[in-house]
Amino acid sequence: MGDEPLAIAIDSSEAGPRLVRCRLCGRPLTGADSRRTGLGPTCDAKLHPPAPDIRSRRHEVEQDTLPGIDQAP
Repeated sequence: MGDEPLAIAIDSSEAGPRLVRCRLCGRPLTGADSRRTGLGPTCDAKLHPPAPDIRSRRHEVEQDTLPGIDQAP
């Protein structure tokens, strides 16, 4: 082996982005995030639903008055 660098022929017709399909439904993925995760936005939302909003679950609870606190008439 000499000090010559290895020559690799690259055909420009093959150098396009490869087709990546959704792992759940099989549709082609186009977005960078979708291609990275392997799931389309619809399938990702099915598998990872957003967390419920805790603020919507709050409700008023009847409580006894604390001793030593005067109530307004």
